[in-house]
Amino acid sequence: MKYEISSKEKRAEVVLWISRVATFLSVFLLFFPQASPTRITSLIGKNVSLFTSAVSYGTLTSEMGRALNRGWLSYFSITILYIGAVLILLGIIAAVVCACTSLGNLRLKKFGMPFGVGGALAAILGLVLVYISYTQVLLTDRPEKVEPSFPGGFFVYAFLILVILITSIITLIMLPKADKNEKFYMEPKFKLFLMFLPFAMLCFVFSYLPLYGWRYAFFDYSAGGTLSADNFVGFKWFTNLFQSEATKADVVRVLRNTLAMSGLGIATSWLPMAFAIFLNEIKVGWFKRIVQTFTTIPNFISWVLVYAIALAIFSTDGFINTAFGGDTNYLMGNHLIWLKMLAWGTWKGIGWSAIIYIAGISGIDQQLYEAATVDGAGRFQKMWHVTVPGLLPTYFVMLLMSVANVLSNGMDQYLVFKNAQNVSTIEVLDLYVYTLGIQNGNIPLSTVIGMVKSVVSVVLLFGANGISKAIRGESIV
Repeated sequence: MKYEISSKEKRAEVVLWISRVATFLSVFLLFFPQASPTRITSLIGKNVSLFTSAVSYGTLTSEMGRALNRGWLSYFSITILYIGAVLILLGIIAAVVCACTSLGNLRLKKFGMPFGVGGALAAILGLVLVYISYTQVLLTDRPEKVEPSFPGGFFVYAFLILVILITSIITLIMLPKADKNEKFYMEPKFKLFLMFLPFAMLCFVFSYLPLYGWRYAFFDYSAGGTLSADNFVGFKWFTNLFQSEATKADVVRVLRNTLAMSGLGIATSWLPMAFAIFLNEIKVGWFKRIVQTFTTIPNFISWVLVYAIALAIFSTDGFINTAFGGDTNYLMGNHLIWLKMLAWGTWKGIGWSAIIYIAGISGIDQQLYEAATVDGAGRFQKMWHVTVPGLLPTYFVMLLMSVANVLSNGMDQYLVFKNAQNVSTIEVLDLYVYTLGIQNGNIPLSTVIGMVKSVVSVVLLFGANGISKAIRGESIV
């Protein structure tokens, strides 16, 4: 059934688009500290956004302890500021509800418009409280200690919220009265879009928003410093990456380790599929569930606990040396360290990685197995000629993703197993970036290496995708 839009609704749709755009911008700016209307004093951290101000009172006041204790700032003004931030956030959430329901039929639109009006009014009240808090900060006896400043984000949010309020009221007036017998309805394409939207936002916040940190690659920055024209160095750290002999040697070493471990992982990427196939052949239900449970549980164990298990078994005082009377510490040294890391990674992840193949097996047409049985195929023949071909498309998609992530081994496993004797062969690119940036404090150079890794990973993804499309006629991009 397709929902028919009346002429009045078509005219209101233009106003609704303005409201949706304003709502989207208000949500988008929630996570940018520069756009926060709550930055009324320099004591509020430069990385504190409006969203952070509303959900974490501790983060909002993390640098205000001395000012609050000495009376330069009053607890009342900061509490008012926090309440204002919460009201703005709640108002934006209500506006989002209004924007989502505006994609439905007339009754759903009429239902959602009050959320837009109420949310805008709540956000306006929040802005008023922020302004009151700012005026309280201005009255401090030591303004040079708190450095009050009126945030530019205040005007941005005031404009967006007013747009939402006005458009919601206009739409509410323009829309005709809805039939009470009419059911709430939204076209399937909009439902699917709204279902996808939260994941897109999470992807933006955790995958794209951090790219803003790439700006550190163009400055002589150290922890606690600031970015300004005085320490802007352009492409200095990019050229340093290729001109410094010590840096080149380190990068070549960690790339060797990264590619070796990723190569071993790709070479054994068929193991989860094989495990899933053999697990599916277990006919005793309770035993099959036990095997699947015990092979999946290790995925939820942190690498710190995995190392504790390894320490209890392979250290000098571990189980092996105690049982057989030795004194060898098998965790030290770099002998076969790549294979050891592969073994630990396989043990930890094979059960979890097999789940997608188990789901794939359940989707194979059972008539194929029946036809194979009629043709006289045995169990292994059916596995080879029915199950494996049915899982190959899934396997190739996972293989493409593995190729794209060939430079991203993670760092947790290698960090906990690293020691002075094996650091030269166990340090992968992600661990090297962590060591360089966090431990050694060379944030610009570590940012440059991270940028290069991301670009190379994207190139590898599209390269592998192109090869797959040329050979198999299928691709994932």
